[in-house]
Amino acid sequence: MTETPTDGRQTLSFDDDRGSNRSRWVAGGLAVAIVAWMGSGYILPSEEPEQTAKTSVAPRAVTVAVRDSVAESVQQVFVAEGQALPDRDTAVRAETSGQIAEVVVEMGADLNAGQVIARFDIAARQADLERAKQERDRAQREYDNATALVDRGIATVDRVTQARATLAAAEADLTAAREAVADTEIKAPFAGRLESLDIEAGEFVSLGADVGRIVDNTPLKISIQIPQQSLRDIKVGQSAEVSFITGETSRGEVRFVSTSADAETRTFMARVEVPNADGAIPAGISAQLRIPTGQTTAHFVSPAILSLDTDGTLGIKTVNADNVVEFHEIDIVRAQTDGIWVSGLPEQSRIISIGQGFVNAGETVDPQADPDVADSVASQPVPGTPEPDGDGAADGTIIPAAGDTGAPGAANAETTQ
Repeated sequence: MTETPTDGRQTLSFDDDRGSNRSRWVAGGLAVAIVAWMGSGYILPSEEPEQTAKTSVAPRAVTVAVRDSVAESVQQVFVAEGQALPDRDTAVRAETSGQIAEVVVEMGADLNAGQVIARFDIAARQADLERAKQERDRAQREYDNATALVDRGIATVDRVTQARATLAAAEADLTAAREAVADTEIKAPFAGRLESLDIEAGEFVSLGADVGRIVDNTPLKISIQIPQQSLRDIKVGQSAEVSFITGETSRGEVRFVSTSADAETRTFMARVEVPNADGAIPAGISAQLRIPTGQTTAHFVSPAILSLDTDGTLGIKTVNADNVVEFHEIDIVRAQTDGIWVSGLPEQSRIISIGQGFVNAGETVDPQADPDVADSVASQPVPGTPEPDGDGAADGTIIPAAGDTGAPGAANAETTQ
């Protein structure tokens, strides 16, 4: 198409191009081919490829070392710390005043009850005693004369009454004079050891002044504090094993248990009496008491295998028959230097000895025997049973518990209490 304007300007003209629609045909052909290829799967389905089984690899169980443990009967023991105190401890005081004439004994002497320790100068008191005797004798004569005169009807009854009163006063003065002389001797109030003596001959001593101290440590008394939860286990009459810090050992008896708790510590005071006939054990030293409170069933384990659950509960992990980990809350029954006795486990248990920190309750594990731990535990004696001596005989020694530290007063106790 060609158009020529009248004003002589040339205009554009458009002619049809036979190849201008080629791209449309190409695009349409591709679309048809794609549709045909996609639909061919429904018309001519291909054979399904052989499915390969997917093999799932199960996680490998954690390997732990276990040992078999059987519960045994053990003695429960309450352990506490205390101080050995003398049965009697008192100051010796002067019962009069004056100058010391003689000191009879020395400090450190063992005294009998009533034994003289020192004497005052008695010259003035002896004179007073003689004067009192004379006054009493005179009053006695006057009374006798007044009585005789009344019997004969010469004297009145009032004179007899006055003479009787004078005689009574004279006898009272005589008694006081005799007591004053007796007070010039300083004596031991009871049998014991003279721990201190603070007077010398020629020294003036006032009435009531302390001149020494006497101690009786036969027997000894040990006071301990009992926690509230252990009070029901301690009774009057129970036997107690006592170990003194100096190395001596002895046996005592519970003589007193308080029924009122201390307002500050909420503990109860108990007193144990320990025989000390020869006085070999000194008073004032520290002592550890072990009071048997009964029998219980427990396992002997190493403290290293103890675990804490998510709540902070102390326990031990074991493996059941299906190799599944179980957590058991435990109580420490008794402690020794080489291990502890615990309760709360089944009578027969497979205890995880190595690897307990890498597994949790409910997990399946691969348990392996731990012969070293088993042999070590098998060699441990049961507390309270006699150990064989060198000849194979039993010497009746009680296995000492460890952890017997103490908590003076507590309680620190193995029955922890």
